[in-house]
Amino acid sequence: MLDLNELPFGRMPGITAEVGGGLAQAAAVCLESHGHAQGVALTVRGDRQGRHQVYWPQATPQAKRAWADEEEATEQGAAGVAALLAREEIGCVVVERAKRGTGFDYWLGSQTVEEVAPYEAKMEVSGIRNGKPEVAKRVRQKLAQMARPNPPVAPNLPAYAVVIEFSSPIAAIRETKP
Repeated sequence: MLDLNELPFGRMPGITAEVGGGLAQAAAVCLESHGHAQGVALTVRGDRQGRHQVYWPQATPQAKRAWADEEEATEQGAAGVAALLAREEIGCVVVERAKRGTGFDYWLGSQTVEEVAPYEAKMEVSGIRNGKPEVAKRVRQKLAQMARPNPPVAPNLPAYAVVIEFSSPIAAIRETKP
């Protein structure tokens, strides 16, 4: 089960309560825009296989207005779903937002909020509002993007490309190992 209602509690070192609330709200807007009901099954494909029921805070009219930019809502909503998938499928949590130019979005680790150890992996996230056929192509793009920085950032760590497609909904997870 992936419960986006958990994100506003700030339980991941790299996601504050305020940021988590926004990510959950954006995901809710994306999911509800396709008529999905609470508990919809998210199919996981790629290097991980499975299904997760997804729950989220209701997308109020105000939230829908706040996330009216579909591209931004899709990007941020995908980040919220990917953060929970990282915990459930990869066994890591988001510990820090990566800096621009690194080729990825988040540093992952097994840390708690109180104790942050060295990074254990990298994660690049992408969202697609409606376009199931585009998922595999986007995964390939994100894997290539993570390979581009020169010099490479933390080349000794595994890297994950996570693409969330909201209309189906589908999550694709691909890993590259050092």
